[in-house]
Amino acid sequence: MSILSVKRPDTYRKFMPTLAVPNLEKSTLDFSKPLYALAPLAGFTDLPFRSVVKKFGVDLTVSEMISSNALIHHSKKTHKMLQRAPIENPYAIQIAGSDLEVIRRAVEMINELDGITTIDLNCGCPAPKVVNNLQGSSLLTDLPQMGKVIETIKKYSNKEYTSVKFRLGFNDKNHKEIAKICEGSGADYIAVHGRTRAGRYKAAVDYDALAEVKNTVSIPMLANGDIDTPEKAQWVLEHTGANGVMIGRAAVGKPWIFKQIKEAMAEPTPELIREVVLEHFDQMIAHYDKYGAIVFRKNLHSYSKAGYAGASAFRNEVNRIEDALEMREVIDTFFSQPFI
Repeated sequence: MSILSVKRPDTYRKFMPTLAVPNLEKSTLDFSKPLYALAPLAGFTDLPFRSVVKKFGVDLTVSEMISSNALIHHSKKTHKMLQRAPIENPYAIQIAGSDLEVIRRAVEMINELDGITTIDLNCGCPAPKVVNNLQGSSLLTDLPQMGKVIETIKKYSNKEYTSVKFRLGFNDKNHKEIAKICEGSGADYIAVHGRTRAGRYKAAVDYDALAEVKNTVSIPMLANGDIDTPEKAQWVLEHTGANGVMIGRAAVGKPWIFKQIKEAMAEPTPELIREVVLEHFDQMIAHYDKYGAIVFRKNLHSYSKAGYAGASAFRNEVNRIEDALEMREVIDTFFSQPFI
């Protein structure tokens, strides 16, 4: 029996409808006030997670990084990654690549999809398998080619925006030069991660450099990097002058962070967390079928850190469960308890 046919508890979705309802008719990005975006994170920001985060008021969601090469070679997995939830609007698809012909063909394929606001170029991924193919952050080592890729996206895209997400540099910082090339090549806005590729995710974020980027270009800029509380988000906006912030890792296990930032939402109750986790799980099953239970394990590891007794034992237990019905029952039981 499919888990989707199982009758859910009477209290299911008791809390979720109170969350922000996105404006489904609006696809234009509004930079007249701070814009809050969910950063693309490989393995995490898939359709189920993005749709949950969207209910907490995030302004812009972005797909996981899409390999332009895999896309034009009709990878089934890659094509599934293009899908968006109906409530995702505005929505950006992020692509990676440096071959201009491949980029053109990828853009033309994305042009056939409805509901896409932005095509974003990844110039920030530090993963070796990406960098070794002159993709992601390695494009920062060849700025003329990076500019040509941006120009190609801009020329062939029928979407409203072209954007670029980049780091401060590859080994050394040359963020102002990168930003100028992005603007000069046609990017409508940029998102900047405040570390170099060499800094990966552990070096201190250079918020002064982000402020320098903002002062260098006239297009909107989103600040990214270690923004994990409402207070930090407000400080980054004030310190950098950014038009918004992009949050990634801090939203994993805490999708409500955007509502906390925008509306001063209180810390979630155990009841709300249970409803969020169950909805997220159900959407994973709907999207991935029974394999979704296995994929969801890493999300459960994050959600369980909210302050529950027996969290370590729970994580060990779900690591062995493959059956969706069994996992849902274990999830429901664990998240029905109060905080410690």
